[in-house]
Amino acid sequence: MGNLGMEDLIPMVNRLQDALSGVGHTCSLHLPQIAVVGGQSAGKSSVLENFVGRDFLPRGSGIVTRRPLILQLINATTEYGEFLHCKGEKFTDFDEICREIEAETNRLTGSNKAISPVPIHLRIYSPHVLNLTMVDLPGITKVPVGDQPADIEYQIRDMIMQYICKENCLILAVTPANMDLANSDALKLAKDVDPQGQRTIGVITKLDLMDEGTDAKNILENRLLPLRRGYIGVVNRSQKDIDGKKDIQAALEAEKNFFLSHPAYKHMAERMGTPYLQRTLNQHLTNHIRDTLPAFRGHLQSQLLALKKEAEEYRDDSPDDPSRKTKALLKSVQCLAADFEKLIEGSGDKVDTGHLSGGARINRIFHERFPYDLLKIKTDERKLRQEINYAIRNIHGIRTGLFTPDMAFEAIVKKLVSQLKGPCIKFIDMVSDELTTTVYQCIEKLNSFPKLRNETERIVTGEIRELKTKCRDQVLLLIDIQLAYINTNHEDFVGFTTAQQVHNHNNKTVAAGMAGNQGVALRSSLIVIRKGWLTINNMGIMKGGAREYWFILSAENLSWFKDDGEKEKKYMLPLDNIKLRDVERGFMSSKFVFALFNTELRNVYKDYKCLELACDSQEELDSWKASLLRAGIYPERVSVDEQGNGSCENFTDPQLERQVETIRNLVDSYMSIIYKTVRDLMPKTIMHLMINSVKEFISSELLAQLYALGECSTLMDESPEQQQRRVEVLRKHAALKEALAVIGDISTSTCTTPLPPPVDSSWIQPSSLSRPKHSAAGHKPAPRGHAPPAPRAPYAGRSVSTRGFQQLTNQHHRPPTSVPRRQPPAIPTVK
Repeated sequence: MGNLGMEDLIPMVNRLQDALSGVGHTCSLHLPQIAVVGGQSAGKSSVLENFVGRDFLPRGSGIVTRRPLILQLINATTEYGEFLHCKGEKFTDFDEICREIEAETNRLTGSNKAISPVPIHLRIYSPHVLNLTMVDLPGITKVPVGDQPADIEYQIRDMIMQYICKENCLILAVTPANMDLANSDALKLAKDVDPQGQRTIGVITKLDLMDEGTDAKNILENRLLPLRRGYIGVVNRSQKDIDGKKDIQAALEAEKNFFLSHPAYKHMAERMGTPYLQRTLNQHLTNHIRDTLPAFRGHLQSQLLALKKEAEEYRDDSPDDPSRKTKALLKSVQCLAADFEKLIEGSGDKVDTGHLSGGARINRIFHERFPYDLLKIKTDERKLRQEINYAIRNIHGIRTGLFTPDMAFEAIVKKLVSQLKGPCIKFIDMVSDELTTTVYQCIEKLNSFPKLRNETERIVTGEIRELKTKCRDQVLLLIDIQLAYINTNHEDFVGFTTAQQVHNHNNKTVAAGMAGNQGVALRSSLIVIRKGWLTINNMGIMKGGAREYWFILSAENLSWFKDDGEKEKKYMLPLDNIKLRDVERGFMSSKFVFALFNTELRNVYKDYKCLELACDSQEELDSWKASLLRAGIYPERVSVDEQGNGSCENFTDPQLERQVETIRNLVDSYMSIIYKTVRDLMPKTIMHLMINSVKEFISSELLAQLYALGECSTLMDESPEQQQRRVEVLRKHAALKEALAVIGDISTSTCTTPLPPPVDSSWIQPSSLSRPKHSAAGHKPAPRGHAPPAPRAPYAGRSVSTRGFQQLTNQHHRPPTSVPRRQPPAIPTVK
């Protein structure tokens, strides 16, 4: 027996595999094992059967192994087999084991040579085996047959790579002696993932079938085509022996006699044959397991720590316990209230850096969306002046009014205040939607209890809808309150006297504070009314032609600059005695033009009697005209429509002009007060009537309403997903604890052998299909070095080599090897 000090190690690793097999892929570990790689008919199955001493693997021509077979050999007093997919069933008939392997293979792949990467787990107990864990992989093939796809070679290679690329997998590269070793597919694949040869052991089969006069002495002595761990030769049963049911024990005795009697191999017979291969593999595997156990333990402990809290909660709680259900209900509602408050009020713990919380989104509605929606309610200046004009004239009726009617002011103000209802209702809807979204986000934690989640969602969203209706009524009431009384005594309102003085001075002077309730102060006449690009259209070509400038309109003057940086001022035109008139568009012009001129026939700009200014659109032209009206620049003449109504901007009666301008200024002053009040009151109203009320309802009333349903026990019934999660977490936690207990039982005292020194393995060509380029002419290949003989398996009692242990420990920290991938060939089209 090999490595007697560690004979209990491999059974414990097998127990570890069993403990983790039920956990699933989330807990998959690369457990130490030996992968058997080779071409079809290389003798892989015969090597495995020699280890067991029984015929139990399917036989036939072509590809027979079509699913990976994970074979665990365990030394025991009785002999039987067990499949992982047939738990509790013992197979004492090895022919039945063979049939079960064939049936399980066909269950996934069918019976027409298809392959599958899903492994079959087989454990064999026998007094005739050493403790080994091996993986028998499909043989490498080149030509697809049956139901195999066109890229069968690449699929098999990728399947093999999934196992041998793992750093803690030993590679048993099986090659028949009657083929060119330099072309061995097994050695090429091993070279891809293990270029230093630290994990690769060469096995030479069919030594008895070599041509007469030839032998593999130099290869087995590791002198020709060397490997770092060397080669071990074996002699399997021939097909005739298999058909004749030759006993494996007799075959092993014949193998022993072959090496002892063969003149080329008798000097190394003790290092050849299946028993020696068995001991050597056991030695390598146990040492490999020992080196990888610390990483196993750390990985298992981290997974166990992550599951500990959740597993304890599941273990302490009984799903059918009424007291547990009551406690869980209370805790769920408390957590919901706390989570909702954190999302609304903000919290310093677990800050979300990817998305805005509900409170942050509502804050944005308060201070960005709602003020923006109020600003969008901009009445067209021309239309507003027309409405003021009609209101004044309709109030005066047939008479000519001497004073500005305050009823016109009130009518216009009430109409503008009524327009605030739309943005306010929209504001309430947006906040309500955000509250509902936040509630949905909080109740996601109740998915474990579907009935509780549904009832909580129904109750809370119903309460939000009720509060939304209440808040909407209150907001409409606030707007109606504003409509009920127009407070012209407000301290920020300019008053009639001030507004008339503003008009009389053409918005150019600043009046002092007025007495009594006539207002406190005038706004500065230097306020900029409008900025924008305009083209001076009537400059001659000799003076530069039409050019675009940046214009700034204020109550006193019209200035223009070279650009919008406003650094280089070109001219400033005072607005005294300035009027506006339309200019017809030219035949080829795409501009919309208007002109400014002086009513006293003076030059407006340099030598020009008028200043023609051009815009790009009719909308821009109308906007500039409205702004010029605000500055006191009126059109030249009046146009009358079919009903005899004068246009809004053209007035023939100076008295009417003054009254319209006065009311326009009053409306502007009063509406600024209304906008300011609404912007202040709306967030406060919604905060009080909706947000705070929802928080109070969830923390105080929700639990009572849930109890009032009278279905407390059914509310806390777990969902099937939660029940499955509970079982899975407890099972996984138990498996991890068992696995750590198994590792804790493992003794690490063992004997070991140092890893042989590196050899020149450049003779192994890459495994890709494309051949490497030949070296330049005249270049000779580098001489291959000689490697020492393959190490002997130590016997019991041999001392531990500290140097060898250190070398093996250092090997464990090599960087992982990536899995080579190749493009599969195109599937041919059948015509």
